[in-house]
Amino acid sequence: MLRKLLIGCCFCLILFPTIDYINDPTNTAAEYKKPEPEYAKWGRLAMEETKKRYPSAQIVDYLHVGRYKKNGMHIERFKLWLKQDKREFGVFVNITFEPETERVKNITVVETER
Repeated sequence: MLRKLLIGCCFCLILFPTIDYINDPTNTAAEYKKPEPEYAKWGRLAMEETKKRYPSAQIVDYLHVGRYKKNGMHIERFKLWLKQDKREFGVFVNITFEPETERVKNITVVETER
């Protein structure tokens, strides 16, 4: 009987600090932070360029369509959904850049109704 009691006490001493650590939200949030996607900086540039061209519009959605290669250049393509007054519309933003230097060569913004 005494042996079972001693084993139970040892088990509790080991288990309770572990449970407290696991349930602490400061530990889990820091350990499981997602890394920033490779296209994130291009997405910020796409949103900045869109805001320049449509200053009174609100960006309500954002989609990274993909990265393409053409003639030695890379093209990041995004679709942003905007709301301006009562009108909602999309824009495709293409950012063409040199892959080695990441120097931007061209940015195009094209409206779409879908």
